[in-house]
Amino acid sequence: MTERARAEGRAGVWSGSWVAKRLGVELAGDDSLTGLLGLALRRNPKRAHLLVSNVLGKHVPQSPSVVHGHGVALGRRVRDLLGAETAGHAVVLGYAETATGLGHSVADGLGAAPYLHSTRRPVAGVSRAGGFEESHSHATSHLLLPEDPALLAGDGPLVLVDDEFSTGNTVLNTVRALHERYPRKRYVVVALVDMRSPADAGRLEDFAREIGARVDLVTAASGTVRLPPGVLEKGQELVARYEAGSAGAGSGAGGAVGRVSRVDLHWPDGVPDGGRHGFTAAHRERLENALPGMAARIAGALPAGARRVLVLGFEELMYAPLRLADALERTTDADVRYSTTTRSPVLAVDDPGYAIRTRLVFPAHDDPADGPGERYAYNVAGAGFDAVVAVVDSAADTPALHAPDGLLGRLAAHVPHVLLAVVPSYVPHAPHAPERPSMLPEPLRGPDFSSYASDEVGWLLQDFSDVTLEAPTEEREEAIQSGGAHYAESLPVEYQPSEQYQELFHAALDASAARLARAVGAVTEIVLAERSPRPVLVSLARAGTPVGILMRRWAQYRHGLDLPHYAVSIVRGRGIDANALRWLAAHHDPADVVFVDGWTGKGAITRELAAALSDFEVSDGVTGFNPEIAVLADPGSCVRTYGTRDDFLIPSACLNSTVSGLISRTVLRADLVGPHDFHGAKFYRELAGSDLSPAFLDAVSAHYPDVTDAVHAQAKELLAADRTPTWEGWAAVERISEEYGIDDVNLVKPGVGETTRVMLRRVPWKVLARAGAGADLDHVRLLAEQRGVPVEEVDDLPYTCVGLIHPKYTRGATGADGKAVAL
Repeated sequence: MTERARAEGRAGVWSGSWVAKRLGVELAGDDSLTGLLGLALRRNPKRAHLLVSNVLGKHVPQSPSVVHGHGVALGRRVRDLLGAETAGHAVVLGYAETATGLGHSVADGLGAAPYLHSTRRPVAGVSRAGGFEESHSHATSHLLLPEDPALLAGDGPLVLVDDEFSTGNTVLNTVRALHERYPRKRYVVVALVDMRSPADAGRLEDFAREIGARVDLVTAASGTVRLPPGVLEKGQELVARYEAGSAGAGSGAGGAVGRVSRVDLHWPDGVPDGGRHGFTAAHRERLENALPGMAARIAGALPAGARRVLVLGFEELMYAPLRLADALERTTDADVRYSTTTRSPVLAVDDPGYAIRTRLVFPAHDDPADGPGERYAYNVAGAGFDAVVAVVDSAADTPALHAPDGLLGRLAAHVPHVLLAVVPSYVPHAPHAPERPSMLPEPLRGPDFSSYASDEVGWLLQDFSDVTLEAPTEEREEAIQSGGAHYAESLPVEYQPSEQYQELFHAALDASAARLARAVGAVTEIVLAERSPRPVLVSLARAGTPVGILMRRWAQYRHGLDLPHYAVSIVRGRGIDANALRWLAAHHDPADVVFVDGWTGKGAITRELAAALSDFEVSDGVTGFNPEIAVLADPGSCVRTYGTRDDFLIPSACLNSTVSGLISRTVLRADLVGPHDFHGAKFYRELAGSDLSPAFLDAVSAHYPDVTDAVHAQAKELLAADRTPTWEGWAAVERISEEYGIDDVNLVKPGVGETTRVMLRRVPWKVLARAGAGADLDHVRLLAEQRGVPVEEVDDLPYTCVGLIHPKYTRGATGADGKAVAL
């Protein structure tokens, strides 16, 4: 980018005109929109365009006082909206990575409000207080890791801050996840721009009414993006054409040209580097007092005569560099600008009508949890900077940062002087483990609890058989989706299958028993070869329990092993039963424990288990539990240990308790489960006449002698194969969620097993079936017919079928006609 090109940009050429002309994209709304936003093309298959903020300080270098000032002004508007007294009880939550600095600036404007931002960087030693998904992002998982868990537990307003409010999906997902865990009466959504379509505009208000909370929206400007038909394909074609014509451009020269040196900030001891673990009013005061001195040290290290200086932050580390830049702007006569590096892949086009003029590409340098990958700095090369002050946290001050192709080398290839300022990564204090009783009860066993033999499985649960927990399906669905109740706080009325449906179950079992036996044998052999010669099988109740029993039987049949087997409760959004983990750690080596489940859908439980075990390490100091689940079938490609990745009918998914030892799904409710109790479940003794649990197990294990050779070959092939999870299922769920206008990925249930659960226990909306799917779907088609649910055939579906839970969640919205259909 030449000086002439920069002058063209300042002369009034809108930085969205290039995209608007070629894609037909229109930005309509407030007069200030084109000053706030430019346009670029995403290197992303989900969306063609990117709204590029001119005042956020992420992609476009901007005056730090302008960036901070926009956030502070929004915070003051929130304070005026809430009133001084209510604002004094507010907590501000910003979104990673783009809005971490904006959210912090909003908190500054509010006054004394504590601040927390979500993060995509797991931190050892910090328990997770929650998390959520961002469906349109190239990197979706957000973690909430406050040092003080009480930060989110108050009843004051929660102020959620993002750079743009485009569809409302991210905010809805956040409020849904947090309201379920930390209910409150008021939320305020803050964004620089509100770009919702008319169709999206009313959803936030509807959602607020349903959860019984007030939700206000505060933005600097509003409008909408009008997209012509075929814009995604046209945008992808443009990206491919321009990247092919400029391969490697903007990455930087092979070796450094400019000088790289360090500057010691003397960062105040104990002040967090940002809001990843929480940032209080006391932290803010100490930082404000230290900023002038730190800015003076940076100014003293700048080369003489530097007239144009960039302070460059690092991904989620936006606020500390912003405030340093703001203080430097007040300290020196240089023209100071501020921006940060990013994970976001964007096409660069050197045109005054395009928002991203140049791109520096370098490898990640903070050992990210999602593995190595490219990172970017936009509009830095060719921008005429005499010096760049690169600000990173100490976790990112690694050899990769200093490598020839690292960030510092890329900067030095384009800028005469590069200063490195390192802010110490804040390490929260480890919490004190609470006192616990020394004895936990022994596992429940059949025939007193379950219809399984006493040696087949021990249930680390408490018996709720005498407690009334069942509620009508529609009533449960409405309560769950409105945030008024968690799905684990009640039980659905047990579905009693018709004679026709039972015939389908027996036919499916006859057809698939040998296939199931091969998968059981294969996954057990992999566990024995890779995990432990004498594993402790721990099934995730209840779907995992029959699989754990079958794996135990295979180990006994093939190797003469008598493996311990237990069943424990895990609840989405609440984690695994920590008391069950304590019992297991007291009786077995955690390294021998292998968690078992029936199948994977989109991988939500896989993620839940990994997060819960990480939390348990922090709370109890117990290490060794391996979060990798062993499953019969992994159609979602979420795990490494599986018998098959085919999405086929596992007959135990066809029924509820009558194929699972007459045990209900698990229950976690505060009035029933105390801090020192196991989660609970019911034993439906009254259904003994319909019990098919032993018959199912015997039908599968009877095939063990017939499949021994096939299992040996299948296990050998799998052990030699690359079984790295691709998370293909998660990507498919996000795509379906977007295509069908469902704003919550938890309402999309992929795979035969999950679809069956939707039909039996939730309020189904429709079923997507892979074109040509055969007998594996006979039982789903029958249930769909009984409940008045349409079945749509879909090409290129990675699963045999996908069940969609009704997204309107009102009672009576069960079938295709919106009326409840009796089972």
